[in-house]
Amino acid sequence: MTEPTPATKKTDSMSATWNATSLADAAAAVRRVYGAGGTVRRLSSERDETFLFTRSDGRDFILKIANPAEDAAALEFQDGALLHLEAAAPVVPVPRLLRTKSGEQSHTLSTADGPRVMRLLTFLRGELQYRTPASEAQSRNVGRALAELGLGLEDYHGRPPGKLMWDISHTLDLTAVVDHVAPERRAQAEAVLAEFERALPAITGLKRRQIIHNDFNPHNVLLDPSSPTMVVGIIDFGDMVHAPLINDLAVALSYHLGTENWAARTGSFVEGFHSVRALEPGEIEVLPVLTRARLAMSLIIAEWRSARFPENRDYIMRNHATAWRGLQNISDLTPAGLKKLVPNLYEA
Repeated sequence: MTEPTPATKKTDSMSATWNATSLADAAAAVRRVYGAGGTVRRLSSERDETFLFTRSDGRDFILKIANPAEDAAALEFQDGALLHLEAAAPVVPVPRLLRTKSGEQSHTLSTADGPRVMRLLTFLRGELQYRTPASEAQSRNVGRALAELGLGLEDYHGRPPGKLMWDISHTLDLTAVVDHVAPERRAQAEAVLAEFERALPAITGLKRRQIIHNDFNPHNVLLDPSSPTMVVGIIDFGDMVHAPLINDLAVALSYHLGTENWAARTGSFVEGFHSVRALEPGEIEVLPVLTRARLAMSLIIAEWRSARFPENRDYIMRNHATAWRGLQNISDLTPAGLKKLVPNLYEA
């Protein structure tokens, strides 16, 4: 073990610190719990420890060791979603859980920091979307994939109680930390918070609510390297929440808005989603404000957390500039403007 935990230890999963697991300890744990030998390489992650485990036969897997503040019920909820999709929507390309030698879907490690849940998942081969050339065809197919994932999760239930910081439904909680946003951006962030508050009655009235992925971004979507418009993998279910269905689309769109061709890509994405799950009029009305809310969340949370954890600033701020450009691009986008980008929304 390295990097001792500071004396003052936070209790929430977004700010908790812990002793890093050595590569040797991680490999030994997999051998002991799963009966598989191999090598381990650390991958970047914010809320847990993530590794690429290459088994002795050359097959790759993803090893996750949760931080000690993570709620075990929340991890069980994530595992349940993967198992549900495996049964209810097997064509949706998501990782599969490997069972331990004793047949369990996870294993709890005893560490100096307390219990830590370890899980082993299949590795999905593909290129992360952000590393591929963007196109309207790609955006359309990624939008379809999000809608198909939502259909697969439609009948999944049981999220444990508690709030998630990245849940658009709780945007107004960030009023308490908006003063961490730099002065040149703070007024716009505050304006979005005020707009969200005015839209609350319409948001509260939305009928379609379910478990959503809530983090459908280009770092969590895998594409076929030989055909980078085709989705071959969807990863990272750590931010799932029960929320209005349209929130999932707002989250995904927020990552398409910081480019010069944002209008065409947004139109294609929504068109793809709409072709699988037609949007309802009330959802169309609130989609612009929900998308701005997600972009404002990205700004506020990134600037607040990077000030608290400067050693992890590069990772925390990785989407900040794109979120700021996106917020500027759609600062005045209305439902009518959205319908101009996606003409077939008039059929909703």
